[in-house]
Amino acid sequence: MRAKSITASLLLSAFLLPLLLASGVLRAQEVQLQDNPPDRYTVQKGDTLWGIAGRFLKQPWRWPDVWRMNRDQIRNPHWIYPGDVIVLDRSGGQPRLALERSTAGSGNRLSPTIRVAPLEAEAIPSIPPGDIEPFLTRPLIAGPDGLPGAAKIVAARDPRVVRGAGDVVYAINVDESSGSEWFIYRPGKTLRSFDSNEFLGAELRFLGTASVERFAEVSTLRITSAREEILFGDLLVPAPREELLNYVPHAPDRAIEGRIIALANDSVETGRGYLVTLDRGIQDGLETGNVLAIYHPAPVIPDSRPYEGPDILSKLVEQTRAIVQPTRYLNLPPERTGLLFVFRAFDRLSYAIVLSTSEPIVVGDVVRKP
Repeated sequence: MRAKSITASLLLSAFLLPLLLASGVLRAQEVQLQDNPPDRYTVQKGDTLWGIAGRFLKQPWRWPDVWRMNRDQIRNPHWIYPGDVIVLDRSGGQPRLALERSTAGSGNRLSPTIRVAPLEAEAIPSIPPGDIEPFLTRPLIAGPDGLPGAAKIVAARDPRVVRGAGDVVYAINVDESSGSEWFIYRPGKTLRSFDSNEFLGAELRFLGTASVERFAEVSTLRITSAREEILFGDLLVPAPREELLNYVPHAPDRAIEGRIIALANDSVETGRGYLVTLDRGIQDGLETGNVLAIYHPAPVIPDSRPYEGPDILSKLVEQTRAIVQPTRYLNLPPERTGLLFVFRAFDRLSYAIVLSTSEPIVVGDVVRKP
């Protein structure tokens, strides 16, 4: 788990943060600065937006509010580069963050803007591409009927049942117009709402990749990678054009109340750097880049305080009555245990990576807008 932990910290380190805090007494809606934030910070190669944001803010996901970023900027924040200086400006009665470009010899402070330059690949990412890329196109959700008409592996050059990387297989329904690169999937578990058990989607498990060597009624493909054994009957889906969405981590626009319904590899519990599945999606207001707080539901406990309400009489036997006190319970407040980052959203489901946690994450944990 430690290796994956690094993934999470980098992954969410990603925040390039500009943040500001209102002067005076803080209110619940105001962004809170760290107790001793730096007056200025020079962006280093390897920094991420989340990590930089945490240098200034107690709530790093709030920084888009302070910089007044529009939705297009949140979805494509390629505007901070190594060598740039982030300045905490406390003048004017209201602290704010501004940017000093490393190329601006005069040292003039500039308001945050999207840089129009051929250096986008050098921009500080919200999430390190190497950490999140493997997950971006892998989860696949289908309806109750699965993927009718999908390409399917039907045979191979020899009678062996199990296939792996480098093996040649034959498949039907491989459309040449969809390109030569394909992902291999196998039907997985059915995903349902935690509270209502309503069907949300059928998950397809990613197995590997294949490349077409010859298109025909029965096409020839070579398996180029395999995470598991490949079997006859496994499905083929055209590999989507990989696009790393460098969304700024930000809170959802509306209130969200959902549950974690599955953990990676069907684990009993998980932690920082691991993937979880949520029973909320695009229809519920979630999108890529959203940060959610994780809460562990608190147990209901008996109330041991003396009962002072009206007596309740219970007839035990004929002509005999006894005073019975009602059973009373206390609802403990839920404890916030961590944060997660949504990296892939479907209509009714989302996939997220755990950024931080103070205790193990389990199925049934609640997720909310932080």
